[in-house]
Amino acid sequence: MLEGLPCVRWTAENSLKALKKEADERLLIEAAQQDPARFADLYELHFDRVYAFAVRRLQERAEAEDVTSETFHQALVNLKRFEWRGIPFSAWLFRIAANLISDRWQHSRREVVDDAAVTDSPQVGPAEIQEVEQRATLFRLVETLPAEQRRVIALRFAEQKSIKEVAREVGKTEGAVKQLQFRALSTLRARMEGADA
Repeated sequence: MLEGLPCVRWTAENSLKALKKEADERLLIEAAQQDPARFADLYELHFDRVYAFAVRRLQERAEAEDVTSETFHQALVNLKRFEWRGIPFSAWLFRIAANLISDRWQHSRREVVDDAAVTDSPQVGPAEIQEVEQRATLFRLVETLPAEQRRVIALRFAEQKSIKEVAREVGKTEGAVKQLQFRALSTLRARMEGADA
């Protein structure tokens, strides 16, 4: 009978954390609406999520950076019109980003995009939000790695370079690069599992 109590406590703790996070976010929004200079706090809080969302949709780093920048620009310009309705601020940012991406697809003459992709682009489902949150967490965790490991991960996965190319660029042997990558991925895996718990 007592077996369920830790789960109840954990759920209650998470509910309290969620309420505090929501209240904090609401205060940040209200402060930014009064003083646009305070928007920097919202930018810092949500940048990783919006960037991860854009990267997932666009698959191109430069375009994702442009969309992320434009998303925050539009959010700042329209912040006075934002009304708190209990929905996370990030959902509003995702909507702006999704609309910007949709506009890019519709106005692009270089690419042919099927109608389903354009029609579905503004829809942001819970699974996609969860994936974006995981990517944002991963981006933050990569920043906490030691400098050498962080550089190897960036070169291998962001720039998609081979082990040989990375070794040449960092001035290490291929074996050393593999070891740095292994340690970095092991650390990230452990920290991601800790973040999900």
